[in-house]
Amino acid sequence: MTFENILGRARTPTMKKLINDPAEVVDDALAGMAAAHPELRIDEKNRLVLRAEPPKPGKVGLVSGGGSGHEPLHGGFVGPGMLDAACAGEVFTSPVPDQIVAATTAVDAGAGVLHIVKNYTGDVMNFDMAAELAAAETGGEVVAVVVNDDVAVQDSLYTAGRRGVGGTVLVEKIAGAAAEQGRSLAEVAAVARTVNENSRSMGMALTSCTVPAAGKPTFQLGDGEMEIGVGIHGEPGRERVPLAPARAVAEMLVAPILSDLPFRQGDSVICFVNGMGGTPLIELYVMYNEVARLLRGHGIEVARSLVGPYITSLEMAGCSVTLTKIDDELLRLWDAPVRTPALRWGV
Repeated sequence: MTFENILGRARTPTMKKLINDPAEVVDDALAGMAAAHPELRIDEKNRLVLRAEPPKPGKVGLVSGGGSGHEPLHGGFVGPGMLDAACAGEVFTSPVPDQIVAATTAVDAGAGVLHIVKNYTGDVMNFDMAAELAAAETGGEVVAVVVNDDVAVQDSLYTAGRRGVGGTVLVEKIAGAAAEQGRSLAEVAAVARTVNENSRSMGMALTSCTVPAAGKPTFQLGDGEMEIGVGIHGEPGRERVPLAPARAVAEMLVAPILSDLPFRQGDSVICFVNGMGGTPLIELYVMYNEVARLLRGHGIEVARSLVGPYITSLEMAGCSVTLTKIDDELLRLWDAPVRTPALRWGV
């Protein structure tokens, strides 16, 4: 080997990730979930995360899913009080219809199945196809609710309309609680739609992320830049701006959220400050403090809060803010017991 070849190798960027093989990262992660969480059952063939116990007769089944790389979404939200099954696609890639059909039939206990789908073109298409196939196969009813809470853009390369982002966590939790109470499929779907209609989100990024199969950053950001309105796959947002303090970033995220619904003085909300995967909690709490200050200034009451990395973009540094306007019923459903790897309270 020549000196030039050695030098060329030395200059080649190395992807630093705790993985074995990029082609096997999803399967290895699912095996890890199975080892860490005996209360879950992993269908390795179909890449599904399911509750270990069989479906409860007469209970509406809840299925969601999407590309891997957003953990704990969706598999980390499988368990009592939330999802019955989650489908894991390749990194940032929708699960295929066969996976979704397998999940749907596995959780159908006679009361129908609700699909909770983020508004990305591949997800919507594959869940639609799977719903038709599953209904034909079992004769059961399948209803879909599409989450589209992102105020950053109306359309992107991945969507027709708004993207589904942080609001997905709240839809899954609150609809999951309704299903656990034994409500009908129509009632659970109505709750899910209400949460989606009353949720608005906006995100930002300080860095890109690296998809294992690609081996290089999804996009480039300069040392003094940040992206406002970025999507959870690294899709571009509203604008690229100079770095700013947390107080100014909070204003850039909260102002378009408040004007979009619009939120008004006297409203009660669940305030969710989400980490994109590479942001430490100390910074997320700094951001939450600034968001809460802005909401107080607008006369908006924070009834409940959630802070942490719950819908991530691999190792991207950044955050998103989700506000969901609630009433007493939605608040009771949010407070209802939940027992999943990622959310756990009241049990």
